[in-house]
Amino acid sequence: MGLPKDCEVSIRCKFKKGERNLITDVPGVKVGHVTLIDQEKDIHTGVTAILPHTGNLFKNKVLAATSVINGFGKSTGLVQIDELGNIETPIIMTNTFGVGTALNAVTKYMMKENEDIGTTTGTVNCVVTECNDGELNDIRGMHVTEEDVLQAIENCGDVFEEGVAGSGSGMICMGIKGGIGSASRIVPCDGKDYTIGAILMSNFGMSGNLMIDGRRIDTEKVPKSKAEKGSVIIIIGTDLPLNERQLRRVAKRATVALCRTGSFLGNGSGDIAVAFSNTNIMPHYSEKNIIETKMFHDDAIDKIFEATAEVVEEAVVSSIYHAENVKGIRGKEVFALKEFL
Repeated sequence: MGLPKDCEVSIRCKFKKGERNLITDVPGVKVGHVTLIDQEKDIHTGVTAILPHTGNLFKNKVLAATSVINGFGKSTGLVQIDELGNIETPIIMTNTFGVGTALNAVTKYMMKENEDIGTTTGTVNCVVTECNDGELNDIRGMHVTEEDVLQAIENCGDVFEEGVAGSGSGMICMGIKGGIGSASRIVPCDGKDYTIGAILMSNFGMSGNLMIDGRRIDTEKVPKSKAEKGSVIIIIGTDLPLNERQLRRVAKRATVALCRTGSFLGNGSGDIAVAFSNTNIMPHYSEKNIIETKMFHDDAIDKIFEATAEVVEEAVVSSIYHAENVKGIRGKEVFALKEFL
């Protein structure tokens, strides 16, 4: 997945790609979709779920951080990630009006898995992220259900679709069809290979601005945008031993990839990155006051920043490369990248 070897477009790679070239190359990470498409009812939406590891996330939290690049968004759970530096639930991507439904679904899922939540211990911080798919989808219909969210979590595995899939079904990127994209890179450190992976939901940018590997792509069929609006949700996962501060620095480097692909982070764009490491685990319960974690040497971290920029850049391009032409609500037709290559 990611960009295939015989792809009509490519980006220059300094780092080796993972086996699947997906975020699931990071050991323990799983992804699942529920895709909701009904052409007659103008439904083009869905849910994508990311599991940072396959154990009990509430009892064994992953260290994490966020970067709100431009805050035109309605995601939940980001404030507590910034305060406590961890994630304790599956990460959900859906459309803007599906956030409340997804929040309820994940809360119920976590309570079912953990009978102590809300009784003998505190409540739970569910992470739900969103982009507005109302240009193609009947967003007012609020078609995402709690069952869809739970099914997406159940569907999580090593291999998943990109492009028009899951929460990416109704997304538009740079005036053409966007969606779900993913990629991975191998980073050798101290004689061992580690993996950085990214998955994103691309719904950002102005038509006519698309850049791939430094080359502007002519999308002359597409009406020119008057403003950059939309959103992008970027999830970066790794098995590198990074602490919360370092993960925040990694999340910020997603900005480099957005700019490489033609975004200038416009006023109406919700651009949010979340980064986690599933090597450093924060237990919910501990008999010890002091918990040992590992961190990276800051003077050596540039290669992680560079690999992050590269993997997120490919994930953006992969999201539009795997997309297909879609005719959505109000007769709006959006063409795929392949129409212009």
